[in-house]
Amino acid sequence: MDRIDLQVAVNRLKPEEMTRQASGEPSESIRERVEIARDRARKRFGDDTTIRCNADMKSRHLQQFCPLDDASRNLLEMAIRKLGLSARAMDRILKVSRTIADLAGEEDIKSQHVAEAIQYRTLDRLQ
Repeated sequence: MDRIDLQVAVNRLKPEEMTRQASGEPSESIRERVEIARDRARKRFGDDTTIRCNADMKSRHLQQFCPLDDASRNLLEMAIRKLGLSARAMDRILKVSRTIADLAGEEDIKSQHVAEAIQYRTLDRLQ
């Protein structure tokens, strides 16, 4: 499970929830937000043609493109200790944190982005 970036537990829907028409965010607005985030990433990577998106980053790129403030670093270190995460899992958390920040329109990765990314890694630790 260490090679899976996102793991999300989803509760079963009740029959009445399945038959109701849900009004969620339209796909077009989600698509626009994703395109803006991908453009932000492309600009960040500049002339480095080996990286097209955050998922393409190697470990050596993470210090440059995913700097953490003290609060975010402490949160990540605590998660590594408590959840027994590997170096590979840490790298993936940083990449997902970078993507979450990009989708939020944030230049810097903040502790809430790291916390959300950690949340996506915890399912395999609960088993």
